[in-house]
Amino acid sequence: MRRTVFNEDHEAFRETLRAFIEAEVVPVYDEWFAAGQAPREFYYKLGELGIFGINVPEEFGGAGMDSHKFEAVLYEETARAGVQFGGSGVHVLLALPYINMLATDEQKKRYLPKFVTGEEMWAIAMTEPGTGSDLAGMKSTAKLSEDGTHYVLNGAKTFITGGVHADRVIVCARTAAPTAEDRRHGISLFAVDTKSEGYSVGRKLDKLGLRTSDTAELAFVDVKVPVEDLLGEENKGFSYLGHNLASERWGIAFGAYAQAKAAVRFAKQYVQERTVFGKPVAHFQNTKFELAACQAEVDAAEAVADRATEALDAGELTPAEAASAKLFCTEVAHRVIDRCLQLHGGYGYMNEYPIARLYADNRVNRIYGGTSEVMKMIIAKDMGL
Repeated sequence: MRRTVFNEDHEAFRETLRAFIEAEVVPVYDEWFAAGQAPREFYYKLGELGIFGINVPEEFGGAGMDSHKFEAVLYEETARAGVQFGGSGVHVLLALPYINMLATDEQKKRYLPKFVTGEEMWAIAMTEPGTGSDLAGMKSTAKLSEDGTHYVLNGAKTFITGGVHADRVIVCARTAAPTAEDRRHGISLFAVDTKSEGYSVGRKLDKLGLRTSDTAELAFVDVKVPVEDLLGEENKGFSYLGHNLASERWGIAFGAYAQAKAAVRFAKQYVQERTVFGKPVAHFQNTKFELAACQAEVDAAEAVADRATEALDAGELTPAEAASAKLFCTEVAHRVIDRCLQLHGGYGYMNEYPIARLYADNRVNRIYGGTSEVMKMIIAKDMGL
């Protein structure tokens, strides 16, 4: 089926990106995998390539685009090559929307030029030990000083992707107690400089998948955050978090679809090259039927992902539609990647094969950004149930 979501500019970007991945990432990816993170220097190369500036206004050094389609191309090309760009996805997909939406002109002048070049890498810290998806239950606090010049931040965060290399982190913390009527009241967002005294990076977490992204625990002990680094209005953080969930869930949905598409590519190539009982594995009817079924699921996921992309760019992607896209695409990817790994036999369980890494990388898609169960709750509520 002919796709209409991308134009000539997107395809030119795809060619450039594919060449970059082949030259700069594929030859060293095994080293990154073994180290458990991409090197900090790599992010400067992404900055030079323009990856970080696509959706940054031109006056701050970016390309001034108002579209997620270039990000979509990035998802497809990294999945196609069986690689990840470390923790940089959080920098663009999660952190940038908050800067664009909430930062004042003065803040944008301070933040965005270094954001674009990769000189300052950003992450976002929401989840805390023991809270999981219940963001309203966070305990971290930020109390305004008596002279009103800064906030004093205390608390801890966990599962923070990009947390090891981050130069600034958008930290969610309580600036007021929740009310009986609203548990979500009192949360604020801060752009915290990771060089601040009292800020520390704890363990780099040992994850099942996404091995090249640095994910860490963070701790704050009397960290002084200048009032100039408050993002948006005090106590309105939860509404800001909800505003950007649709784009975050779109990214997970599109990334999952791209992984499923890549899995079929890897499996097709493998079964054509691998021989069993004197014949290529692709010769057997079961192989053909399995891959045909997987391809049909990928085609459906592609249609859902593309529709969500168009809606997001038009500013029309609703929370329920984003949840539906995430639920469908991540469940499809789960089934497809599992079946494609099965076609690899024992080799599919070896990390030297991209299908094994893809299998591990994909699993978290049904957890972060809201679990599949939470997605079902959102969809059911939208149905009036």
